[in-house]
Amino acid sequence: MSDAPGLVQFLTALGEMAQRASTPSTLPVWQRELLFAREPPRVTYAHREYDNIEDAKGTIIRQDDMTHKSFFFGPTELSALRRLVPVELQSCTTFELLTACVWRCRTIALQPDPEDEMRIICLMNARYRFKPPTIPIGYYGNAFVMPCAISTARELCKKPLAHALELVRKVKSDVTEEYVRSNADLMVIKGRPLFTAVGSFIVSDVTRSGLNDVDFGWGKAVYGGVAKGGAGSFPAVSFFIAFTNHKGESGIVVPICLPSVAMEKFIEELNSMLVQDNNNHVLQEHKLLAISKL
Repeated sequence: MSDAPGLVQFLTALGEMAQRASTPSTLPVWQRELLFAREPPRVTYAHREYDNIEDAKGTIIRQDDMTHKSFFFGPTELSALRRLVPVELQSCTTFELLTACVWRCRTIALQPDPEDEMRIICLMNARYRFKPPTIPIGYYGNAFVMPCAISTARELCKKPLAHALELVRKVKSDVTEEYVRSNADLMVIKGRPLFTAVGSFIVSDVTRSGLNDVDFGWGKAVYGGVAKGGAGSFPAVSFFIAFTNHKGESGIVVPICLPSVAMEKFIEELNSMLVQDNNNHVLQEHKLLAISKL
């Protein structure tokens, strides 16, 4: 019904009305026609996120014996990860770095066939991709796209973190106004296809969504985000959530859902990344990142 910005707008309006406001500070805007397909529709991008599922190769996760854990990445952990990439890539965003790290660790943990195609799908806000701005403040419907980067499991596991990072950066840079329009046109031409689930891992950054700022009269939230990894029944989804740990450090919590055996491998691989710099010198202060108790 709505994306994260739309949900936060709705919750904020409820909070304002709970505190006796007569109208919301941001009025809702419908205007779904702003994202209608063009006439005639024309697909100008590959949109690999909607590859035919029957033709897709990749690892299918069994739903039994699943384990949920949440990992906290603070300044120390993020600095350790940033040192693992070449100097020319160290200007990457936190989202790009964390996405590349989790995608690589998760693939190693699942131990897919080396030739399997592994997909990282990034949920990206489309509101700011239009020039001049097209989607007005107050629009509360879905306005996101799901660009996809693909790598074989072999390359993702064997190559350095920079490989995954470059793929994530490339797919982000591809999201332009034309990409959004092409995506809308594809929905019409192919009859609203589902994304390719096989071999896919979906990430969404809600650190700046405003969930923590929703106030019903009792003050700001202690925590604002999903209840657990895997978005309920689908384990291939993780959200990046703003969080302050028990030490008062601001960082990002990432819920992860994996089979129990794979979760052990995920933690092992993540540890190995956090305790070594580019010269393979052990960084004693970067031991296992805290599993947050939310």
